[in-house]
Amino acid sequence: MQAEQEERFHEFVRARWSRLVRTAYLLTGDVHHAEDLTQTALAKAYRSWWRISRTDNPEAYVRRMLVSCNSDRFRKRRVAEALTAAPPERAGRDEGAGRVEERGSLLAGLAQLPPRQRAVVVLRYWEDLSEAEVAEVLGCSPGTVKSQASKGLAKLRTYPGLTPVGRAATGGQGQGRGGSR
Repeated sequence: MQAEQEERFHEFVRARWSRLVRTAYLLTGDVHHAEDLTQTALAKAYRSWWRISRTDNPEAYVRRMLVSCNSDRFRKRRVAEALTAAPPERAGRDEGAGRVEERGSLLAGLAQLPPRQRAVVVLRYWEDLSEAEVAEVLGCSPGTVKSQASKGLAKLRTYPGLTPVGRAATGGQGQGRGGSR
């Protein structure tokens, strides 16, 4: 790889490492698996960086590699995972994740989803990708993304400890149509 291309790759990794590991953590539920998964995807990206760097969105390409590597992990060996109830300690405060209790419940709920549904939910709602972008990352149709998201969210809604926003504070009634304000 040319020195200029290699430096661009290193800049890409420095700028996106945390976000890629966070996505991998949500896919795997384990910080060590997440780091390994991210390293595997980046090693593959490094070999083809001359081609990947020419795409419109290299991060989306590497994110797709991350999801594929995670799927490969399940194909190669079926290992039962023992997930913890609480996320690992973090150096900084993540404003978007909410309270620690909710995060632990969310991670435990995500762990109960099949890998494909987990990938759809993480990419669609955590990474805030559109249905078309998720479909592109996963190599499926937007309809599949919709159905997998619907099924995944339905399973998460039944998971203990995960309550819809506002429902717990209003005694079971939302603040939308028909609810009290």
